[in-house]
Amino acid sequence: MVNYLSFEKPLSVIEGKIRELNELNLQDDKGKSYVEEINKLEVKAQETLESLYKDLNTWEKTQVARHPERPHFLDYSDGLVRDFVQLSGDRVFGEDSAIIGGIGKLDNISVMLIGHEKGYDTETRIKHNFGMAHPEGYRKSIRLMNIAERFNLPVITFVDTPGAYPGIGAEERGQSEAIARSTDRTLSLGVPVISIIIGEGGSGGAIAIAAANKVLMLEHSIYTVASPEASASILWRSSDESKVSAIASEMKITSDDLKKLGVIDQIIDEPIGGAHRERTQIVTQTKIAILDNLKDLSALNSKELIQQRREKFLKIGRNI
Repeated sequence: MVNYLSFEKPLSVIEGKIRELNELNLQDDKGKSYVEEINKLEVKAQETLESLYKDLNTWEKTQVARHPERPHFLDYSDGLVRDFVQLSGDRVFGEDSAIIGGIGKLDNISVMLIGHEKGYDTETRIKHNFGMAHPEGYRKSIRLMNIAERFNLPVITFVDTPGAYPGIGAEERGQSEAIARSTDRTLSLGVPVISIIIGEGGSGGAIAIAAANKVLMLEHSIYTVASPEASASILWRSSDESKVSAIASEMKITSDDLKKLGVIDQIIDEPIGGAHRERTQIVTQTKIAILDNLKDLSALNSKELIQQRREKFLKIGRNI
């Protein structure tokens, strides 16, 4: 079953017709072929896809960033590194599957990967709490960053969360303190840190593992202090889509906006139609971007890495 976004309705009609004709081709026992008609529709579908994605507004990009089939952390860890070994637990309270981390080989470089995982179906989304981490997740990230620094491993983080989990239990166990300490540890690491916003980067739950030397962002991802829905509710006490869409545009949450503001360093182009349509391609492009940035950062020593990170974040907003 294909998941179409609201603005993709014209495409859904065309691709639905293609599927129907392919089915007829398989079932027709009179030798009638629909190949020519299918080919014409496939050309039309590609043209429609290109037209729809040529100039997405902020709210449409938000929908793409949240697409249920968009590649998540485990897709990247499977595609980027070999011999990936997950490391679990915070050694304080327990294991949080909303943040996953471990060591693997990126080409011939040993790296520490840490990232939010949302899950794909009901079972895995519940297991990973929709990518909303508890304090244990952030304390685990601190533990893994400590290991990375001890063994001189570059840290690569993947951000994809609507925000940290806001439940009572999480607050009782020190959610804000855990986020603050994770942010501080990311800033103070003496090894290269690269963060990639692969879906939605929400609030402190995102920055806790994104205070990096280089912050990269997929073209149709979003990065924001609060979701458009929350912002519309706060400002207008409304959940109307027109209000949500309007506030999303004003918040400057897209990759283009954030690159201009100096919040991120690089945009990774997505395949036409979004990362979910060409999963292998986006993983390959992300790998190239990571290796290029690691090469640049490898020339810096520990003190220079920390200073570069500090200066990067102090500069944000100065030229607005």
